Amino acid sequence: MNVTQEQLKLKLEQALVAAFGDEYAGVDPMLVTASNPKFGDYQANVALSLSKKLGQQPRAIASAIVEKLDVSDFCETPEIAGPGFINLKLKIAYLEAQLNAIQADSRLGVPKTEAPKREIVDFSSPNIAKEMHVGHLRSTIIGDSIARILEFQGHDVLRLNHVGDWGTQFGMLITYLREVYPEALTTANALDIGDLVSFYRKAKQRFDEDETFQETARREVVRLQAGAEDTLHAWKLLCEQSRKEFQVIYDLLDVQVIERGESFYNPLLPSVVEDLAKSGLLVENQGAQVVFLEGFTNREGEPMPLIVQKSDGGYNYATTDLAALRYRIQQDKAKRIIYVTDSGQSNHFAQFFQVARKARWVPDDVELVHVPFGLVLGEDGKKFKTRSGDTVRLRDLLDEAVIRARADLEARLKEEERAETEEFISEVAEVVGISAVKYADLSQNRTSDYIFSYDKMLDLKGNTAPYMLYAYARIQGISRKGGINFAELGENVKVLLQHETELALAKYLLQLDGVISSVEQELLPNRLCEYLYELSKKFNQFYDRNQGVRVLEAEEPLRTSRLVLCDLTARTLRLGLDLLGIRVLERM
Repeated sequence: MNVTQEQLKLKLEQALVAAFGDEYAGVDPMLVTASNPKFGDYQANVALSLSKKLGQQPRAIASAIVEKLDVSDFCETPEIAGPGFINLKLKIAYLEAQLNAIQADSRLGVPKTEAPKREIVDFSSPNIAKEMHVGHLRSTIIGDSIARILEFQGHDVLRLNHVGDWGTQFGMLITYLREVYPEALTTANALDIGDLVSFYRKAKQRFDEDETFQETARREVVRLQAGAEDTLHAWKLLCEQSRKEFQVIYDLLDVQVIERGESFYNPLLPSVVEDLAKSGLLVENQGAQVVFLEGFTNREGEPMPLIVQKSDGGYNYATTDLAALRYRIQQDKAKRIIYVTDSGQSNHFAQFFQVARKARWVPDDVELVHVPFGLVLGEDGKKFKTRSGDTVRLRDLLDEAVIRARADLEARLKEEERAETEEFISEVAEVVGISAVKYADLSQNRTSDYIFSYDKMLDLKGNTAPYMLYAYARIQGISRKGGINFAELGENVKVLLQHETELALAKYLLQLDGVISSVEQELLPNRLCEYLYELSKKFNQFYDRNQGVRVLEAEEPLRTSRLVLCDLTARTLRLGLDLLGIRVLERM
């Protein structure tokens, strides 16, 4: 909800009390954005909901509210429509004053939160000795965008990468490499990541088929857990090799994240089991230590347990996640912990959250949030894979996007008979290609699956990154054409709204704070994408030769006023895209 909407809601709440008494304090005035601009900007529907309780017709209730409603500072005289809708139209002078105020504000009128918190965003989380693939795309960019928005709002955000760097897979990989490539366990960079992945697959195959190898691998895990020097050295080399490859991807995506892998919490696992036992929650079941859950049953309808220590004494993901959760609450002092993973893990999070709450490890002022997302599908509607059926490597996907963006740009330059430097072409191709992939993902409701299509995401028309980047570059073109430095327009410039496209653009610019606030709460970056897309459309209508206005050719003071609207639009686009992790381009 934006500042104007909050003020109107407060005024309506006060009018309700003035009209009908203190018992109506806190009643929701049901204020919404008007569906049709010709009726106004906002509409309050509370009169209809109170009709039965008050024993009056809705129109009579609406009239009583309006009689006590003082919104003259920012609205025209309220009007009652239909059965009892209260329509409110913002004054042009109010809109002009609001725009004048945000023009001088680096945050464009978006206030910082009044209650900053320590928040953790757990995202990306690839596995050591495996390459990042398309499945890591959503977690990485959704998590990064959420972190950016929370940071912008003034929260103290800890970005954590909970990498899979511990467990049985290292026993089997180290055992296999001792046989076939011992140099990889003693020498840095002896293998590249592709070879490491290949060896991992072969090790997994041996582990599944060869009982002797399986037993040797398990002993290697025990040696690793015990801190055997040679095994520990080998483990560190394998982790570092993967880490370098991950960083290439993070640099391409412009993502900052702090690695804190499963191994970090390994020393804390015994105390998790010990404390669950002390709390009386732990039960032995078929040799394993478990906690029985409420609301979860197996196929036979019996209560389902969450295993926290296996029958062989080993630990699992749930144990590590419980240890991580305790550490984040007790040591990191987090008040909201956000986990960005695929929706297939929803039950896992619901289960270990329940155990943590039962154990009273989660104080009342700490919020645990699982942010689930759907699958990335190919154009055939099936899980996105290569032609050979393999999972798509994230590096290949990003490289292909840049190659295609470059081909599109070179074709456009040829058509326009434009000559550009190699540096310009390379930069634009990389920004457009990477941004297209990011935006195509973020513009979807994260809970849904979506179809990955290079053609759609690189289209200059529609709800795509290139469309948004072009809108921004178009405004910078106005600056270049007119020899104008937007930063030097001055802080005391008066915005004048006369044309309908100016009004539509102005009203939309003033909704930014409400949109960012809703994303902060609901953790749905697609709401910001929708806003930026609509803003771009409204700017293009404003600047359109046929239905819009002249800018550079306009007489003063309209010329400068319209330049301010252009500047505010560009700054809003730049800010919004930055919160999505997308760079802008001055020229395309």
